[in-house]
Parts: sequence; C-alpha cells; structure tokens
Amino acid sequence: MQIKKTNQNDIETLMQIRLEMLRVVNKLNEEDNFDRTLIECSREYFLKGDQTTVFAMDGDKIAGCASLSYINVMPTFDHPTGKRAHLMNVYTRAEFRRRGAGKMMVEFLIEEAKSRGVTEIRLDATQMGHPLYKSLGFSDNGEGMNLKL
Repeated sequence: MQIKKTNQNDIETLMQIRLEMLRVVNKLNEEDNFDRTLIECSREYFLKGDQTTVFAMDGDKIAGCASLSYINVMPTFDHPTGKRAHLMNVYTRAEFRRRGAGKMMVEFLIEEAKSRGVTEIRLDATQMGHPLYKSLGFSDNGEGMNLKL
C-alpha cells in the first residue's frame, strides 16, 4: 500500500470517494441525494482550500482517503506559530480495512503538518476510529481528540 498526495487533477475521484464516505458514515442509500451546496463547497474545498488530501493506493485501486485542513489562529504560548490543523474524512473502503491504510494516511498527514509548522492537530473521531488515533498519540479531550506536535 502506498500513499499518494492528491492534486487538482484528482477532483472527480476526490468527489466520488468523499460522497461514498458520507453515504457510509451517515448510512445513506444510493437513492439519497446530497444537498447541492455540500457538493459545490466540497469541490471548492478540494480545489482551493488550504488542505492536504491523500489516497491510500493498493496498486491502481484507491483503498481510502484522508484530509488535513490547515487553520491559522492567533499564536499562543503552547502554539507559538498559531498554525493548527483539523484531520477529517479519514476513510478506508471496506475491502481494504485492517490492512494499515488508515494508519499510513494519518502518519503521512502528521509528517506533512510538522513540515508546515503545525503545532496541533484536532479531529472528531467515530468510536471505530478511536483505537487508531490513540495508537498514533492523539489524546481524548472530551470534545474530540488532539495530537500535540
């Protein structure tokens, strides 16, 4: 399994897997339609947002995806750069689960965040995701989880 950083040429695939992930997480059927605003804003996010999105690749097949959104806030004592990030859209397709794809994607994004001077990553985790994030050093803060870099 390899990690591929996405770019604008991947927009159609990014949109497809994002909507697939939303269907799975929200237990939606293929007949359920997404709000037009959600689709348009998701497309804009991938094309123009301050983010890094990756695919986990098994040969030429996409096993999963994950995104890291960068956020600049006022610097603080604990976070002198004011650069933080939010991890989201971590998704592994069912047939590739339990093979390390999620871990590889998150590890890649953690290193990417460090290279950009990020001092904290936050996320909102499902119960299924908690063990992965804890194994990577995230701590439960009652609202979500954090990883101090």
